[in-house]
Amino acid sequence: MASYIVMLLIFFLCIIGPSVVMAAAAYASITALGRNPSAAPKIFLMMSITLACAVGLSIVAMLLVYQLFSAN
Repeated sequence: MASYIVMLLIFFLCIIGPSVVMAAAAYASITALGRNPSAAPKIFLMMSITLACAVGLSIVAMLLVYQLFSAN
C-alpha cells in the first residue's frame, strides 16, 4: 500500500512540474512581447520549444510511473 502512495506522489509531481514550467514560459513570453513586440517570431519559437520539451518530459515521466504501477 505504501508503494502505491509513493507512486501516486511521483505521478502528481510528474504533472505539477511541467505545469509550472508551462506557466512560467507563458508568463515570460507575454512579458517579453510586452517589452518588444517586434521580436514575436523569435519569442514564439523559443516558447514552443520550451513547451514541447516540458510536455515530452511529462509524457516520459508518466510512462515510467505507469510501468512502475504495472510491475506491482
